Amino acid sequence: MIVFNKSYAALTLFLFLVEVFIALYVHDHIIRPYIGDVLVVILIYCFVKSFVKLTPLKVALGVLLFSYTIELSQLFNLCSLLRLEHNKWALIILGNTFGIEDLIAYTVGLLLTVSIEKIRENKLQ
Repeated sequence: MIVFNKSYAALTLFLFLVEVFIALYVHDHIIRPYIGDVLVVILIYCFVKSFVKLTPLKVALGVLLFSYTIELSQLFNLCSLLRLEHNKWALIILGNTFGIEDLIAYTVGLLLTVSIEKIRENKLQ
């Protein structure tokens, strides 16, 4: 069902701004690579929940599948296969370096999200 949820939209905007800040100003070995990956799946989750009324688990599994697919495309050098290795936007969107730690970060981010959603749901009942 298509709906517009202002709360998730606001969270999406906030997380997007945090991700931009991290990308532009944080150049470390923990926040940028790991926390950024945890946050990006939460960002995508909130974006989807801004427009679609589905259960948290369904959205989380969809986002996880999407995230894993993007990460696995890096393993097979999709940008190079599509001859987009010099396209800045393609590299930003698809990435260019596969890492198992990224898959773990995505999973942690969505486990955290589903846990928070479950706590929220229990408080509303």
